[in-house]
Amino acid sequence: MADRLPPMQALRAFDAAARSGSLTRAAEGLHLTHGAISHQIKALEEELGVKLVERSGRGIRLTDEGERFAARVRGALAELADAVREITDRRNPRQLRLTTMPSFAARWLLPRTARFLKAHPDIDLEIRSSNALVDFRREDIDIAIRYYPRGDWPGLVAEPLMDDYYFPVCSPKLPRLPKRPADLAKHTLLRAEGEEWKPWFKAAGLDWPEPARGPLFTDSAHMMQAAVERQGIAIGRSSLMGDDLKNRVLVKLFDVVVPSTRKYWLVYPQRLTGAPKLEAFKAWLQEELKRRK
Repeated sequence: MADRLPPMQALRAFDAAARSGSLTRAAEGLHLTHGAISHQIKALEEELGVKLVERSGRGIRLTDEGERFAARVRGALAELADAVREITDRRNPRQLRLTTMPSFAARWLLPRTARFLKAHPDIDLEIRSSNALVDFRREDIDIAIRYYPRGDWPGLVAEPLMDDYYFPVCSPKLPRLPKRPADLAKHTLLRAEGEEWKPWFKAAGLDWPEPARGPLFTDSAHMMQAAVERQGIAIGRSSLMGDDLKNRVLVKLFDVVVPSTRKYWLVYPQRLTGAPKLEAFKAWLQEELKRRK
C-alpha cells in the first residue's frame, strides 16, 4: 500500500459511489461523467492495492475492505467539510449559500432575486443549481429548496413553501389552438423527465397512456421555453409559469388543473435555526409567495 494520501477527487468519487450504490448517480451528484468516476475509483484501488467495489446488477456493492474504508472516508470528509465551513463562515458570515433545482432557479427564483438583494444588501446570496440532494455535512451549502412529496430528512429542518399544480400550456401563436382536451391528439406534446401527462389526461376524461413520443427534456425550464417557441404543448406547473400567463407569452388551455403529488420545501441543518441571514431569507420568501397569490 502506498504511504502517501490518495488524491482528494478520488476519495470524493469513492465516497459518492459508496453512498449511492451507483457509479451513474455518483457521477450526477459530482457533475462528472460515469467514466471519470470509474477511473477515479480504479486509480484509488491501484493506489491502495485492494479491491473496494464490485459490480452488482446495474449498480455496485462494496467489498469488506471497501465497507471499512468507506466509513473512515465518510467521517474524514465530513470533518473536512466542517472545517472548511467554519473558516468560510468566519471570513464572510454574511454569505448565504443556496442550492435548488435548475428549473426552479431559472423560472421562479432568479427573476425575483433582485428584490432580495435590494432589501438585504448586507447578505451575500450565492445560488447554485442542481437536482442532486445536498449533504449539508459534506458540502458548503446553507439552505436548499427541494421538490419532494414529503420533507422527512433526518436531522434536517424542512419547512413547506408551496404546493404545485399541472395544466397544459402553449404559445398563443401556436397554429390551431386546441378547443377541447381530445384535440391534444393533433398536437406535439412536450415532455420533461419527472413530469407526467397521464394524471392530467385522467382528470380531463381522457383514457390515454403516458406519451412515449415527442421532444423530451431533462429540465422542465427547457420544456417551458420550447412551448414559448411554439414547438408544442407542455404540461406546465404553476410554480414555473412566472409572468408568462399574465403577459400572454403562454396560455393555459383548459380549466382542468391537477395538484402535484410533490411540493416545495425549504431545507436546512438544525444548526442554522434562528440565524439572522436565514430568517431574513425566509421572511423574503414568504413575501414573494404572497405576491404570487
